[in-house]
Amino acid sequence: MFVSSLVHGVLFMLQVPVSLGSWEEWWTYDGISGPNYWGLLNPEWSLCNIGNRQSPVDIDPSKLLFDPHLRPLQVGKKRINGIITNTGHGIVFKANSTAKAEAVYIKSGPLSYEYRVDEVHVHFGSSENFGSEHTVAGQTFPAEVQILGFNSDLYKNISEAVTKSQGIVGMALLIQVGEETNFQLRLLISQLNEVLYKGQQAILKSLSVQELLPDTHFYTTYEGSLTMPGCHETVTWLVMNKPLYITRQQLYALRQLMQGEQENPKAPLVNNFRPTQAMHRRLLRTNIDFNRRKSLQCPTMYKNMFYQANPGLQ
Repeated sequence: MFVSSLVHGVLFMLQVPVSLGSWEEWWTYDGISGPNYWGLLNPEWSLCNIGNRQSPVDIDPSKLLFDPHLRPLQVGKKRINGIITNTGHGIVFKANSTAKAEAVYIKSGPLSYEYRVDEVHVHFGSSENFGSEHTVAGQTFPAEVQILGFNSDLYKNISEAVTKSQGIVGMALLIQVGEETNFQLRLLISQLNEVLYKGQQAILKSLSVQELLPDTHFYTTYEGSLTMPGCHETVTWLVMNKPLYITRQQLYALRQLMQGEQENPKAPLVNNFRPTQAMHRRLLRTNIDFNRRKSLQCPTMYKNMFYQANPGLQ
């Protein structure tokens, strides 16, 4: 009976005319419009349910492969201006459409092209026990910041690149609770009082993507997808190997945000993360040569939890 009701509910949603609102209005992070049903809500999102290179994933230390061909990442030093928005699904910073000379680019690492930083997303939970999309050895983090860039060598903008081969790069910064926080992370969430409700926006100036990154050259990379509809499998993910830190007060401020407009706030904007997806034989490559770094007991994401790697790729 429950399954039958659920199916009828999904079919009803599929029959609602698109003219009643954009598809963006119909997906959520729970219930019959949640991640398990994204691919049923809109045929163009079918990869969300049937794709084999979906994100996020668990970074399983026992499956990491050292790849000596992975180069250090290069991230531009310029500071960018933009707009931060409460989308009803999360907090998103959108870089201004500036001239090429004023943009920030990500290159090298596993990348064959230059990627222009376009968006920064913030995912977080209702408690410190969960909130991140990517996990490490099955362990979740209270939050995750994702930096998205599009392949500017081949495509004109992120809208074009998102459905194309090698179109997007995603940098995942896992967030731990700490006494102090990165200045750029403080800047990123400094306007929360201005974006309490869906649709509200605030200007954010002089964000340094390079200084937002944790102090490490090490990362894990894999081929995956967007973590929201339509789950396009065009993303090269880079999961940085050291966390950023956020205070409990800052997490509390994030949890005051609402999913709806001021007239109809709905529920708190929390737990906006997609569960981890199956790897389907994909590789988790890393630039950490564990054989050379054993004496440093490094890197680590959690106290008393250290990575181990399989033999390197040839």
